[in-house]
Amino acid sequence: MFRVITPKFDQQYSRWTDALESAKSLIPQCKSLLEDIRIYDGEEIIWVYSRSHKYPQYIGAGTYNRLANLFIQETLEEEQ
Repeated sequence: MFRVITPKFDQQYSRWTDALESAKSLIPQCKSLLEDIRIYDGEEIIWVYSRSHKYPQYIGAGTYNRLANLFIQETLEEEQ
């Protein structure tokens, strides 16, 4: 279960692609350096966006590859 959290938003998603899409849609609302957008996989933080970085950060060794594979898998399932 993935969870997207900001100071004004908190929602759970069963699919990585849905959580990522939701988090990206919240980026324009992240105006302060103190605000950030986080995605958790269970209790583990795996993705963070804040104004202090130019691009979102993937947290943890191998996280980007695991999530990229999950994205491909979910996209293929959606097409079928």
